[in-house]
Amino acid sequence: MAAADDLKFQEFDDAANLLAANPDATTISIDEPAEISKNQHGRLQEPGREEDDELLGTDDSDKTEVLDRIKGSVFPVPGKNFVRLYIRSNPDLYGPFWICATLVFTIAVSGNLSNFFIHLGQPTYHYVPEFRKVSIAATTIYAYAWLVPLALWGFLMWRNSKVMNIVSYSFLEIVCVYGYSLFIYIPTAILWIIPQKVVRWVLVMFSLCLSGSVLVMTFWPAVRDDNRRIALATVGTIVLLHALLAVGCLAYFFDAPELDFPAPIIPVHNGTAVITKSK
Repeated sequence: MAAADDLKFQEFDDAANLLAANPDATTISIDEPAEISKNQHGRLQEPGREEDDELLGTDDSDKTEVLDRIKGSVFPVPGKNFVRLYIRSNPDLYGPFWICATLVFTIAVSGNLSNFFIHLGQPTYHYVPEFRKVSIAATTIYAYAWLVPLALWGFLMWRNSKVMNIVSYSFLEIVCVYGYSLFIYIPTAILWIIPQKVVRWVLVMFSLCLSGSVLVMTFWPAVRDDNRRIALATVGTIVLLHALLAVGCLAYFFDAPELDFPAPIIPVHNGTAVITKSK
């Protein structure tokens, strides 16, 4: 009985003899069934996987995209449109939502710490956290980040129906611009803890120039072909509302007037009392 290896070599010899007798013959290679199914499965899976990656994206690509948009809002490039450069390919609400949430808690916590450091060492002062500042900050910031873009989007749509050359942005794109433009105020709010008014106002002006320039460079191309007065009034209103938000947060949460505490009464031996005034 022939061994298995002898039969295998005999098959190769028969194939070689057939090819020598008929050089034009066509040969067919039969692969293992497992290899065939594996190769077919790989060929079918790769295009679908690439398509899913393109549609859904990956976590690394999304994080990189958000970081690029944050960098673009902190370091605006002169002459570059923030929407066309960062937003239009894939507008998102993830970044704006968490930037606003972080800014809310940063302003509320920093405002409480600032009040604590201002009155630190005063014997009549007892620190009590003001949790209402969280709700006030949330209402103010989220109202600004949603209602102002909504009003601006409606205004641009209205002007677009009258002036054909006006660039139109979607509501989601405008929300993205406003959300990312607020990121610079997060480190600024932390530095507002410094109990020096001059330092605070220098910081707010610096942050306002950076974030305001992002808004101006984004929305000026959308209105520059409109009537000159309307275009300037629109950009001026955008900057004014942005400045009111920054100055209002600084004035309410950090530069609030100091409270007058009850003056302690110091008893003396002759029956009279000495009242000392403290602030």
